[in-house]
Amino acid sequence: MKKNAHRGSDFRDFLKDEGILEEVEERAMKKALALQLGKLLERNELTKAEMAARMKTSRAAVDRLLDASNSSLTLSTLGKAARALQHKIKIELVPA
Repeated sequence: MKKNAHRGSDFRDFLKDEGILEEVEERAMKKALALQLGKLLERNELTKAEMAARMKTSRAAVDRLLDASNSSLTLSTLGKAARALQHKIKIELVPA
């Protein structure tokens, strides 16, 4: 099969060349996490105030947790959220 001469590098290569690949990946992970937490809230029919009470924190902290653009998330906060939703956290390191 002949390779397409008009095909360029992939988007990850572009982001890497621009020096922003890691930042974009981190933002994407936070957005995915915020979406997953939001879905779990809906599935469990929990309000943000109820979630905050379960986490023993403020509703503003829950808002920050669910804000995909807010990257200031600690493992402690994530752990509280997971426990409040009766879930565990799974984090793994993979080769770059």
